[in-house]
Amino acid sequence: MNSKWVSLSALSSFLLSSVAVAGVLPNVQKENSWFVDGEQAITAKKSLVTRNKAKNVILFVGDGMGISTLTAARILDGQTQGKSGEEGYLSFEEFPYSAQVKTYNVDAQTPDSAGTMTAMISGVKTDVGVIGVDEDIARGDCTTVAGNELVTAIEAAEIKGLSTGIISTARITHATPAAAYAKSADRNWEDISDMPENAVTAGCVDIASQLVHFEKNLEQRFPGVDVDGIEVTFGGGRRHFLPKDVSFNTADAASEIEGDRTDGVDLTAKWQEQYENGQYVIDQAGFDAIDASSTERVFGLFNESHMQYEADRENDIAGEPSLTELTSKAIDILDNNEKGFLLVVESGRIDHGHHAGSAYNALTDTIEFAKAVKAAVANTNPEETLILVTADHSHVFTIAGYPKRGNPILGKVVNVGDTEPTLAADGLPYTTVGYTNGRGFRNLANETNADATYGEESVAGRQDLTIVDTTATGFHQEATVPLSSETHAGEDISLHATGPGAHLAQGVIEQSVVFHIINQSLGLIAN
Repeated sequence: MNSKWVSLSALSSFLLSSVAVAGVLPNVQKENSWFVDGEQAITAKKSLVTRNKAKNVILFVGDGMGISTLTAARILDGQTQGKSGEEGYLSFEEFPYSAQVKTYNVDAQTPDSAGTMTAMISGVKTDVGVIGVDEDIARGDCTTVAGNELVTAIEAAEIKGLSTGIISTARITHATPAAAYAKSADRNWEDISDMPENAVTAGCVDIASQLVHFEKNLEQRFPGVDVDGIEVTFGGGRRHFLPKDVSFNTADAASEIEGDRTDGVDLTAKWQEQYENGQYVIDQAGFDAIDASSTERVFGLFNESHMQYEADRENDIAGEPSLTELTSKAIDILDNNEKGFLLVVESGRIDHGHHAGSAYNALTDTIEFAKAVKAAVANTNPEETLILVTADHSHVFTIAGYPKRGNPILGKVVNVGDTEPTLAADGLPYTTVGYTNGRGFRNLANETNADATYGEESVAGRQDLTIVDTTATGFHQEATVPLSSETHAGEDISLHATGPGAHLAQGVIEQSVVFHIINQSLGLIAN
């Protein structure tokens, strides 16, 4: 047996080396599309030359956009175009460099957005639930903030004289965007009404106030520094900037009293007082009227709370722009600065779709996110602009079973060779995508707002999906463990990079390294 194994091994080695030396491959291999595509991909990478320094950096964060979300979104995107889906790529998946990113917080195996975004934008991992401060803080204890504040890339870019921008489809005071500009012992202190009295008495300031007074606060922290403030702010969360008084309601207020602030302060008016040449906008019409070539700065709050899911955007009361529109407009404004810019773009509602147990909403927002990245690539110079695309964490979202290629990603599993849904051991069909935990099964047919089901009880376990259209916009997948909200997951997420400095995104890295890639490329802080 041993001699036979040696002989076969020797023969295989001889044949392989002969093929290599002769440069000969059978036509069935060298003309195969998989082979050709792979060869072209490697050739493209071999010829790539990446400079170290960038003029501009755009950091895209798909909140909750884990690897399974990318896979399912790419398939859904392809299938909506009449393809099988699996062979496609989201725009940023074709970037030349990528890395795996470890997402744990200092005190948590499975992280939250406050700790993860603080790591990416400040270069320091920290605890769950705190923003812009290191781990030596006690969550909820205002007195522990002083001395533990971190410098963010947005702050460093301002000090360097770059233009800056922050975009989110969530509330602009939510954890991910807030980590770019605020220091808070608790991510939930979005306005003064959210803060305990002892925190207010101790001198801590709510997140919305920190955003509006960003310029003043930064100059006070660093005497002698002269900055001009954030040029572009787009997002939701208008309620945190308005007094709790019906007279301050805007035209598209969804609540009887839109504002939440209990201090009587109208922060939107405060912002306009500071920036007489700035534009404050609240809807699609106001957004469309912005002249990017002449606009000095803009503050856009397009919703009382979070902005709409992309699939539900047409139902907004006064209309609101898409993430692609927001990104394109921001670039057109920020690139007026010859020194360059740093822009942070978050698709916050990918995360919310997953929390609600709606794969449809999470995936359609991911597809829109990829379109926004594509627009950023088209509107910037690849020799000047580093574009990074990543997530803050993943979700307990799975792709399972053995569905045949081209099977609807939101559909029921149909095995290879079959035409009818495959049945599980309980005699019932099951879906390809699902959740380990969460609110569970919902079947609201044409509903495009995933949050519409929060008034219902959680439904755990198996359901008879035989006559249910699981591809419908209002269908929510089954969940094994019943919870009021589906949870984050702890596995690595991906980082994709293109442009000057992109080659630094390689291997398996800590999440805090993302900041250092930005810093190295823009030269924000001397090492």
